[in-house]
Amino acid sequence: MTANLLAVLDALPYLLQGALVTIGLVVGAMGLGLVLGVPFAVGQVYGLPWVRRVIGFYVWFFRGVPLLVLLFLFYFGLFSLMNINLSAFAAALIVLGLISAAYQSQIFRGAILSLPEGQFKAAKALGMSDTRAILFVVLPQALRLSLPGWSNEYSIVLKDSAVAYALGVAEVMARAHFVASRTYYHMPLYFTAGLIFLCLTYFGTRGLRMLEEKVKIHGYSR
Repeated sequence: MTANLLAVLDALPYLLQGALVTIGLVVGAMGLGLVLGVPFAVGQVYGLPWVRRVIGFYVWFFRGVPLLVLLFLFYFGLFSLMNINLSAFAAALIVLGLISAAYQSQIFRGAILSLPEGQFKAAKALGMSDTRAILFVVLPQALRLSLPGWSNEYSIVLKDSAVAYALGVAEVMARAHFVASRTYYHMPLYFTAGLIFLCLTYFGTRGLRMLEEKVKIHGYSR
């Protein structure tokens, strides 16, 4: 027991540095997913038929292909074919962000569809263009209603980020595996990595829950 504890204490600073890499991956992927997911959701609800089909294919593809396959496909395939020299961290962030965009688009689409249709019509009746009605009436409400689903997406992206170690990204799981393979204290080190992920999940979802309470729309049930 003492040897296990000493192994964990010796490796803890190294693992916590990996936690910073994990946080960077998750924040970057969630941000990219948000930037792409919102217009994708708007396109699926209000777009022309061909726009809906294109976005629908994107969502189907990135939700249907396993993460590890996409990481290898982009990092060793598409990026190399296009002569794009990216670090493993950047490649993992982009792939995670593209996958998250597919899921976030469905979260935002559901939130948009949950709003009363009369609000969009009322904005149009007041002289707003379609774009202004979406930007200033629909999206401010939809984004706030999306926070519970967005919190769940955060947990998923956080767990998926552990797969980035397959590309050599020095996040928590990669560092735990590196130390365990040299010290042979596999159980305590992987257990510690799991605790780090649990802490990141708790504090992240807790923060999003506080944000949800702060910006919630009164009159809408949970």
